Amino acid sequence: MPGFLLHAGATVLCAHGGQAQATAPNPRVLVSGMPIVTMAAPHVVAGCPFVAGVVPSPCVTAQWMMGATRVLAAGQPVLLFDSQAVCVPNGTPLSVVQTQTRVTGM
Repeated sequence: MPGFLLHAGATVLCAHGGQAQATAPNPRVLVSGMPIVTMAAPHVVAGCPFVAGVVPSPCVTAQWMMGATRVLAAGQPVLLFDSQAVCVPNGTPLSVVQTQTRVTGM
C-alpha cells in the first residue's frame, strides 16, 4: 500500500511515548530538505518510561520489519508512514506520528 516516505525529521514514538531517531539516514536522497530513512539501520529510542513490574525495561532500539516493496535507496527499501518496527528489548511497536506529505512510495 502506498505511503509517505519517512525522513530524518519524522516524529516516531515507541508505544510508551519514547522518541525514536534514525541512526543512519540516507544523505543522498532528500525530501522536504531532509534525508530519507531506509530499513538498513535501526532507530534509537530515548525517554521511554516503560517499567515491567518494578524493573525498568525501556525501549532502547527498534528494528524495522517492513518497508517499501518498490522503492529503494542505496539498494535498501525506504521506510514509509505505515512501515512496522519492533523495539528491543520488550518487543513493542513504533508508531510514525508525523512525516513529510509530498513524496509517496509503495
